[in-house]
Amino acid sequence: MSRRATRHDTPTALHALALRAGLLPRWTDAWNQPQTVSDAALRRVLDGLGLPCATTGQCEASRAWLASDDAAHALPPLVTAERGKPVAVPWPHTLPQRSYRLTLEDGAIVTGTAERGNDGSARDSDGTMLLPAIDVCGYHRLELGDAHTVLAIAPPRCYGVADALRHAGRAGELTRPWGLAVQLYGLRRGAPCGLGDLSALTQCCISAAGASADAVAINPLHAGFAALPERYSPYAPSSRLFLNPLYADPAVQFGQAAVDWAVAALGAGESLQALEARSEIDWVKLTPLRYAILRWLWERSDALLPRAALDDCAAFRARGGTALHAHACYEAIQARRLADSANGMNHNPAPDWRCWPVTLRAPGDAAVAAFAQAHANEVAYHAFLQWITADGMARAQRAARGAGMAVGIVSDLAVGADPGGSQAWTRQQEILAGFHAGAPPDLYNPLGQDWGVAVFSPRGLRRRGYAAFLEMLRANLAHAGGLRIDHVLGLARMWLVPAGAPASEGAYLRYPLQDMLRLVALESWRHRAIIIGENLGTVPPELNAALSARGVLGIDVLWFQREESAPVDAAEAAQRVPAPAPDTVPAFLPPAAWPPDAIATTSTHDLPTVTGWWAGRDLAWRDRLHLLAPGETLAAMQAGRARERGALWQALCAAGLCSGAVPDPADAPLDAVLAWLGTARTAMRLVPLEDLLGEAEQPNLPGTTSVHPNWQRRLDADVRALFDTPMVRARANALRGGRHGARHPPPRA
Repeated sequence: MSRRATRHDTPTALHALALRAGLLPRWTDAWNQPQTVSDAALRRVLDGLGLPCATTGQCEASRAWLASDDAAHALPPLVTAERGKPVAVPWPHTLPQRSYRLTLEDGAIVTGTAERGNDGSARDSDGTMLLPAIDVCGYHRLELGDAHTVLAIAPPRCYGVADALRHAGRAGELTRPWGLAVQLYGLRRGAPCGLGDLSALTQCCISAAGASADAVAINPLHAGFAALPERYSPYAPSSRLFLNPLYADPAVQFGQAAVDWAVAALGAGESLQALEARSEIDWVKLTPLRYAILRWLWERSDALLPRAALDDCAAFRARGGTALHAHACYEAIQARRLADSANGMNHNPAPDWRCWPVTLRAPGDAAVAAFAQAHANEVAYHAFLQWITADGMARAQRAARGAGMAVGIVSDLAVGADPGGSQAWTRQQEILAGFHAGAPPDLYNPLGQDWGVAVFSPRGLRRRGYAAFLEMLRANLAHAGGLRIDHVLGLARMWLVPAGAPASEGAYLRYPLQDMLRLVALESWRHRAIIIGENLGTVPPELNAALSARGVLGIDVLWFQREESAPVDAAEAAQRVPAPAPDTVPAFLPPAAWPPDAIATTSTHDLPTVTGWWAGRDLAWRDRLHLLAPGETLAAMQAGRARERGALWQALCAAGLCSGAVPDPADAPLDAVLAWLGTARTAMRLVPLEDLLGEAEQPNLPGTTSVHPNWQRRLDADVRALFDTPMVRARANALRGGRHGARHPPPRA
């Protein structure tokens, strides 16, 4: 458990080792209170990192090993720098000068002399060679004598909303850009799909573009576990390198007649209709049904698909290379082991690759190659699933841009992946084993949080030239005009929880923020994609400035834009939305005063909708599920929410959008709130579809699993007719800065 830091704390061998390993023994919480990680927790984390630390001697020996190991890898395989600025290359050498040869991406050769010196960083000047500024962005090969590395020269900032508008020929528009945030699985398009698919996304983009929206932000579509339908959380995927085939619409490639034929042959028509009629997705029943349809079509693809589609699928598989092949092998191995267990042929059915036979625990093992050869059709089937899903994503983004959107689809990059999933199996050198990402204890989560996902190792990333990070960025930007990075704080530091330990027994691990931000900026421009960072949480004081300097847009959430308010994590946010102590309700800041280098929004998937917040639906859920903190009562929370409603109503009245007495909980001033949001001077306004439609329920309730329908709710509206009603059109106009139809009338007597 962390404890308060004091001025009398003195450096110890344990703390020196922790700092050398990138851990933060001391840190400041969200309320600016100093904290110190306990020695016991620090030792457990260091042990998990393979650094013995039980005694002072072990600590010193481990620190010496880190120093020697770093020296042995002095010249990393990739060095980042900024265009137009001198390049500092970490390379221990005693010569005052050294000639170099730089091969640019386009084949041009640049030669010159690097000088030993200090780049102004904390590096020893003897360990840095300085090169003159390079004005060409890209990945260039640098040779220093017999040594070589790659220089990643990045633009000073990410591609922005203004750049997207300019590229679309709409620079200088008077209206403010806006977009929708949707949970794709919840959409409907008038077909018996059981969930919203990529054709629904295409239709949603076209409909929203017709209302002058420039973006549609979606939930993560990362690859799940095809053989484990109960694992459907979009934020705990198997791999962030590939897509979830459940979202594919096979009719796009095979034609609706072929899909109907498959449904009839499988006798699945009535089941699909029943699943489509549900208000909540039954993932366990729906998943095997959709995969059965896809498999039926795959088995007949040579006859059903045109030659051009078959050739495209083959080309996709070739481009996917070893990464796609390994993911397909993982899916096939896991499915086969579970099937063998169901048939009594395997007495160790654990789906986690860490429990597989040792010969299958690495994708490069000979046994994996033998499995792939013996089950070539199964591996090909899973590669086909990725092709048809990626094709659907590409079509949706083309439709969005073709309909006039400057940005189009904004994908969502989850903070981590399941440690037993495909990405952890294939990227073992870059993934931290034995740890989960999470959050430290705070006033609203006194035990801390364990998110159960694995994250990258900063040392592993540096040693391997950030290859795993880059492939992940490129995979998620491939068919998108933007990317939301979940818990972007993880680019600077991550709270690591040793597996099996309480979340409070973790520690922060530092990450190479500037290197990673430069790579994000470079890939952002290459893909013409805006970058949004979820900068909500225990934010280091320098992080927001660093993100802003690099053009990473933050997120301004209505509920937290208060006078002298402290930011909180989105996963923690539901704990903060309830009212504060009596008589201390902070005033809501007018959107015009919100930080401009951000995306303005009413809410997130972890928070109540405007209608739900006004009615206290989130409070009722928390009371019903026994999620209130010790000493809290529903009556007290409702009284606090009433004070907060009054504060928000006062702000709306001050803006000239409302008048009269505060409306009842059942009469949320939704139109006025959206018009108020439309006055934000942020780069873009992004509104959840639930708020545009006036829905009361939120997609996810943090702290719950099966007791609340997380990631299951479907909306009644048909995406093809989203903006057919005057009410929804007026709300969209208000978000663009229009005022017509926004005023909330006084309550009826």
